[in-house]
Amino acid sequence: MLRHSSPRRRVLIVTSAFVALGVVGVAALAVATRGRPSPPEGSIVATPTDRGDAVPVLLVHGYGGDPTNMSTIASRLRAAGRTVVSVALPLRGLEGIDASAAAVDRAFGSTGADRVDLVGYSLGGVVVRAWVADEHADDVRHVVTIAAPHHGARLAEQAGALDPGRCTMACAELRPGSAFLSRLNAGDETPDGPSWTTLRTALDQTVTPVDSAELDGAVNVLLQDVCADSRVGHGSINRDPLPIGLVLRALDGQLAVSPPPSECAAIRRLGAG
Repeated sequence: MLRHSSPRRRVLIVTSAFVALGVVGVAALAVATRGRPSPPEGSIVATPTDRGDAVPVLLVHGYGGDPTNMSTIASRLRAAGRTVVSVALPLRGLEGIDASAAAVDRAFGSTGADRVDLVGYSLGGVVVRAWVADEHADDVRHVVTIAAPHHGARLAEQAGALDPGRCTMACAELRPGSAFLSRLNAGDETPDGPSWTTLRTALDQTVTPVDSAELDGAVNVLLQDVCADSRVGHGSINRDPLPIGLVLRALDGQLAVSPPPSECAAIRRLGAG
C-alpha cells in the first residue's frame, strides 16, 4: 500500500499508524498531547503497604502515554501486596530517552529503597534498560520489559525516512541502528545483578520485527508459545491477564525459563486476579 501511495500520503499513513498503535509518536501525537497536564515525574500512584514484598516496583509507561497506561498491572501488584511507583516520563515520553531515564532515577530516589523491581512497557522498556546501564545494575532485583523495541522499530525508521521532522527525540532514537540503540546494545545487553525477562507477542504490529523485543541473556517469552490462542497485540499487552500473570511470576523470581503450554490457564488466572 505504501509503495503505490504519494510521498505525502505515505507520511500520513505511517504517522497515523504510530498514533493509533501508541508506541513511538510523531509530530501529530506531540500536538495532540500539548497542553494536556502530565502527572508529576516519579509520582507514586500506589501507597506503600506492609504486606508482602518490601521491594518497590517501578512501572514505566510507553511513548505518548502516562502512568494510567500501567494501571491494570499496578492494580494486580497492589493486590499482591506490592508497593508500586509509577513513573511519569517527561513530555509523555516524547523527550529523549536519557531524559526519561533521569525520571526513573528520581523515582528510585523517592522510594528510599536499596533495590527495586522494574517493569517497562514499549518505550518504557528501553528507558528502564538505559537507567540500569547507567551503573544501576546493583540497585535492581528483577527487570521485565513488555513489547519493548530494544533493537528499534521499523515504524520509526519509516517515519524518519519519509519526513525526518516528524520523528525526532525519542522517536529518532528508536530507529533500528540509531546511535542511541547502538550504544545501549553494545556489549552485554543484560548486565549482571538483576534477573531479566522480556515479553513479546507474535501479533505486534508496532514493534517489528517482533524479535526486536528480545534481549541476549534474558528469559525471552513469546506469548503464543505459552498460550497458542493468545490474540494480544501491542496495544493490549499491558492489560491482558496472560502477560500480567507472566509479570507477576517474573517479579516473584518464578520465571527462570519460558513456561510450557501446560501452564497457560494457571498464568492467565494469576494475571486475572
